[in-house]
Amino acid sequence: MTRVLVLAAVAASSLALPLWAQDAAKVESCGHQASVVAAIQQARLDRVKERKVQAHVLENATWPENFNTAIPLLTPWVYEMKMRDIRQQNLADAWTELCLQQ
Repeated sequence: MTRVLVLAAVAASSLALPLWAQDAAKVESCGHQASVVAAIQQARLDRVKERKVQAHVLENATWPENFNTAIPLLTPWVYEMKMRDIRQQNLADAWTELCLQQ
């Protein structure tokens, strides 16, 4: 019986580590996504035309290259908002919160 409990404890601890690693990876991924959102928001504030956002944002990208695919997906979300909201809200923080909830 003790052996079963020890095996169960080892199995539980080995499962917890990947979950923690997944959480860290998720936080990192959401952070990169938020950086993309912030760059798109800044492009909108700089009055960059929507069709030129990707080139503009990529000029100063600081995130891993695989997050560049999010630019055309997130751009319409930002550009559909009213400029008042773009000026007043921190979209990167909002995106991070949404991302971490999933």
